[in-house]
Amino acid sequence: MPAAGGYAVLAITAGGRLLGEQLARELNADLYYCKGELRPTLSRVWPRYQGLICIMATGIVVRMIAPLLADKSKDPAVVVCDQQGSYAISLLSGHLGGANSLAARVAGISGGQAVITTASDVLGQTGLDLWCRELGLSIADKAAFTRKMGQLVDQGSLRLYSEFPLPRLPEDLMICQTPEEADLVISTAATTPGKGVLLHPKALALGIGCKRDTPAARIEATVEAACRNHNLAAAAIARLASITLKQDEPGLLAYARDRQLDIRFYTSEQLNTIPSEASSATVYRVTGARAVAEPAAILAAGAEALLVNKIKGAGVTLAIARIPDPLATTA
Repeated sequence: MPAAGGYAVLAITAGGRLLGEQLARELNADLYYCKGELRPTLSRVWPRYQGLICIMATGIVVRMIAPLLADKSKDPAVVVCDQQGSYAISLLSGHLGGANSLAARVAGISGGQAVITTASDVLGQTGLDLWCRELGLSIADKAAFTRKMGQLVDQGSLRLYSEFPLPRLPEDLMICQTPEEADLVISTAATTPGKGVLLHPKALALGIGCKRDTPAARIEATVEAACRNHNLAAAAIARLASITLKQDEPGLLAYARDRQLDIRFYTSEQLNTIPSEASSATVYRVTGARAVAEPAAILAAGAEALLVNKIKGAGVTLAIARIPDPLATTA
């Protein structure tokens, strides 16, 4: 979904404008009457709204939006409606962008019929891209994932393997016991055996200790090396954690901000409740905590043990723990 929000209604005829006013009221949307100025208006509103409702011929809309198309994860939803409101066509970004549901809302207001053409909806099957978004799963290979969506439509089901407990699954997703036999693999791994498409949950908590004024680039290099050496996907990182003394550490905060990661801080007393084989007399003397990276990772993950023990980088220490049930709160 694009970062923008809200809806825009575009009309180019007087009749379309009347329907547009009704839709704008009901949807709390902005109305643009753009006769003779459709192309520049579309270019202007394209990045600003999560959904566009175009009251005009479908062919006009197709020609006008073609140069604006980027990716279905970024493009806004586009619904096309005739000026009588008889049909609301989900034209673009049906699942991820929400055009299918928006078309249904428009049809409900106008008294018309929603036109949905996405194959999974027509056949009553799972919209895999929407299902992944609802569970917070990152898709490792989008081209291969698209092929799996086609396979679901053709065959009626897919096999799924998961390293984590799963919520109730749609009927057309079948659990299998090994990643080698799966079409879809939910895992924190960067690579997996078999030909299944990797789906990464937000399941890794990184405990980080660092010297004062350690730059974000050095933290990033340490994390990348750890992921590479332990076959972990950076897309599976859910959060960072450290000691409260690092609440104002510029490099650490910049690294979290740049990657849009949650960061948690724990007091030395909280960290000392977690046994750590990496206890350091020097760290204890400076911080009051026997260790930072390992207990911070365990506390942030809510785990009982570490996935990756403390790693030392250039002025950085890092440990990784795995959140036991990352799909529970997002399902």
